[in-house]
Amino acid sequence: MSGHSKWSTIKRQKGANDAKRGAMFTKVAREIMVAARAGGGDPDANYRLRLAMDKGRTINMPADNIKRAIERATASGEGDAFEEIVYEGYGPGGVAIIVEAATDNRNRTAAEVRSIFTKAGGQLAGSGAVAWQFEQRGLITVASEGVDRDEVALAAIDAGAADVDTESDPIEIYTEPADLEAVRKALDAAGVPVEDAENAMIAKQTAAVDADHVRRVLRLIDLLEELDDVQRVTSNADIPEELMEEYAG
Repeated sequence: MSGHSKWSTIKRQKGANDAKRGAMFTKVAREIMVAARAGGGDPDANYRLRLAMDKGRTINMPADNIKRAIERATASGEGDAFEEIVYEGYGPGGVAIIVEAATDNRNRTAAEVRSIFTKAGGQLAGSGAVAWQFEQRGLITVASEGVDRDEVALAAIDAGAADVDTESDPIEIYTEPADLEAVRKALDAAGVPVEDAENAMIAKQTAAVDADHVRRVLRLIDLLEELDDVQRVTSNADIPEELMEEYAG
């Protein structure tokens, strides 16, 4: 499984406490507001908004919270207050890290991100320093329990997917960014249990992380994800699942 989503999946399976769940609601609400402000409040006409709303439902975000976020962005233009910024850096062991943020104060966010990189033994880098190691792709995850992996793969390819990793848990389906919504709709229509769908930065090649650096890398990712302004953290770290489980435990 790609380094993009495996750590998030393990943490989700371990369960989130109320404080972390509240932080997740804040992040998704911000994502909904930015999407609604950019493309309008109708999810049928704004696929980015629909993806953000689906993400909210996945984490059991109350429907009223989703509705209020859309109304705030479209009625008051509050979505304009948030600026989308991408930070790049290196983690312990030299792993490449992409940090995607939505902030109303870029100076504050840059200082917080830089501080975390430094304290965790990493280094914030300039624009373009590590981005070349990643590519934008649509990523759809499908629950593997109770499904025929080969049938899911066939359905995904028929729907226009570029690649399918049936060995991962959950199953990962990759698309061209522009094809994400069409593939997701086709999978829904075929009865495939889609867990999540989003445009994501995916590492072109992963970098193995030795046992000495695993805890430090995962700790850095955790600290970055805990920032309210940070929407998503992606790395090219290739960490064995058993070491992730050990750290999560």
